[in-house]
Amino acid sequence: MDAIEAIETRRTIGRLVEPAPGQEALARAFRAAMLAPDHKRLRPWRFLVIEGSARRALGALIAKSLKQRKPETTDDDIERETAKSLRAPMIIVAIAKVSPDAGIPKVEQLLAVGAATQNLMLALHAQGFGTAWKTGKGAYDPVVTQGLGLAPDEHIVGFVYAGSMTAPPPAPSPPDYRDFVRDWRG
Repeated sequence: MDAIEAIETRRTIGRLVEPAPGQEALARAFRAAMLAPDHKRLRPWRFLVIEGSARRALGALIAKSLKQRKPETTDDDIERETAKSLRAPMIIVAIAKVSPDAGIPKVEQLLAVGAATQNLMLALHAQGFGTAWKTGKGAYDPVVTQGLGLAPDEHIVGFVYAGSMTAPPPAPSPPDYRDFVRDWRG
């Protein structure tokens, strides 16, 4: 699959099953992530791979976060929140580690993490795997970030769900690019 085809056919896939990407596919996807545009080669990204029973532990952290934010949350809501981490056989946590003294604006460093995450997802897609980029309020909660062992200056940018697709991705229906592009002539 060439780059344009990967971009045009990648979709968020809601249902992902085993098998998850293996070590070779993951290594290839992480090498692609490392090639994202990045001023001064700061590489302000980190990734955590969560598989197996660790997914349920992640779900428990996110559910704990929900319960602290909304004490009135029901047990059914807690179980539903916990189960979200089981929607794919693998979750890759994309993490930003912004360096405020690097001479590169914070926004550019965050964009580099986004580009690295997109490269990762496109590389997995090109190898036949499905992905979904998720966040939610738990991604920004210290209960979750500390539970995952993130440093105080690290932030979750997204949870990339990864696995095999049960059906081909839906047909593309992109908006007309001309609705988003303008010429500027001064």
